[in-house]
Amino acid sequence: MIRLEQVTKRYGSVQALKGVSLEVKKGEVLGLLGQNGAGKTTLLNILTGYLAPTGGRALIGGYDPLLESREAKRRLGYLPEHPPLYDEMTVREYLSFAAELKGVVRRAIPAHVDEVMALTGLSDMQNRLLSHLSKGYRQRAGFAQAMCGDPEVLVLDEPTVGLDPKQITEIRQLIQSLAKGRTIVFSSHILSEVQQLCTHVVILHDGLVRVDSPMATLGQGSETTLRLCAAADETRLLTAVKQLDGVCRIEAQPTAREGAAELLITFREVQEPERRLSALLSHLGAPILHLSRQGGSLEQIFLDAISGDAH
Repeated sequence: MIRLEQVTKRYGSVQALKGVSLEVKKGEVLGLLGQNGAGKTTLLNILTGYLAPTGGRALIGGYDPLLESREAKRRLGYLPEHPPLYDEMTVREYLSFAAELKGVVRRAIPAHVDEVMALTGLSDMQNRLLSHLSKGYRQRAGFAQAMCGDPEVLVLDEPTVGLDPKQITEIRQLIQSLAKGRTIVFSSHILSEVQQLCTHVVILHDGLVRVDSPMATLGQGSETTLRLCAAADETRLLTAVKQLDGVCRIEAQPTAREGAAELLITFREVQEPERRLSALLSHLGAPILHLSRQGGSLEQIFLDAISGDAH
């Protein structure tokens, strides 16, 4: 549904994007993470046709937003970080104007605006001036204009920035409801937000894609780390675990359980490491008190990416 092919962007001597390639399939929700200045907003502006890339190209549903603007933008709804609201308009007037710009047939606009307001929780505010809306409702109005024309793709730039906790929760719920049947790309610097809402994550750093992964498999590579707590002597347990095939790293961990030992054990290229550990502990006569996989947290993966350790 969305494709970026070796996209570069230069501002004078500054290289903002350095050959970014990625693909977002229909129905995916992609979270775009990165520090300030990483290139997130530049990338979104290229994707939506507001900026021309220096090299490479962007495609929306197979259409180039610069060369085939009408076809690409018909499929696209865009919420910039600062939504373009006209304060002298009412909510209904603003959305009717946005629907007309999106090519909605004039006679269908009133019903279409009703539908968009219902989706975004603005029906009770339809006759209010935009200047009289709270920050949360102004953001909803921005979402509503992005929804005009029933786009297949939504691009959201920092959609919860500047909102209070209650408003953030409401906007997140709105994103979840709008995601059904649509492709969404949104940038954020809030890791928990991306983890909660996204099916896919991309981390940009210094104009490069450092991480591009489905959320379900994020941090899973050739290595698997298990946390084991067993009723056993630590030295005896360490000695035994070292003999297992595929163990590449063991770290003893402090534990408050009397008569127990706790280890972090990393296996490389091993299938079903839990089964192997369970068999070993059974052979040793050491009951397992706790055994779980340790996935890489999004926070740690992000920190690794911006420090140059991601691969």
